[in-house]
Amino acid sequence: MPRTEAELFAFLAELGIAVSTKRHPPLYTVDSQALRGEIAGGHTKNLFLKDKKDAFFLVTVGEDAVVDLKQIHHVIGAAGRVSFGKPEMLKELLGVAPGAVTVFGLINDTQHRVKVVLDEALMRHAVINAHPLTNEATTSIASGDLVRFVEATGHDAAILKVSA
Repeated sequence: MPRTEAELFAFLAELGIAVSTKRHPPLYTVDSQALRGEIAGGHTKNLFLKDKKDAFFLVTVGEDAVVDLKQIHHVIGAAGRVSFGKPEMLKELLGVAPGAVTVFGLINDTQHRVKVVLDEALMRHAVINAHPLTNEATTSIASGDLVRFVEATGHDAAILKVSA
């Protein structure tokens, strides 16, 4: 059973990580900026990818980032070209549905099957904003604390130049 938003916040609190969360109508694309309102910091776009050997990747970039999906496999260490992971695998591995993909979903990847890649341009922001397992809210977290969260879930926080 995937963890809930409340369980995510409890996990962050146990780590001593302070976050703030703003509720809003469901956001289904990063183009829904007007619905989100004014929230300072870097806003995320997440790509759930798989390679030909069924290795899974969560690539988190800035909302306006341009990513070359034909070349990204060279950067992230995938076995050949990548494609988008199926919704069933997204739910199984990260516990979220399409439209709510988030780096916070790593809390549900207890078998560490997903490699996480954080774009270095995104990580230059002092504050990063991501969905807290639901697309009806945005949670703000310090970039250093985001790395701490990723590592606390048992994942390596690979910070790589992914966007153009």
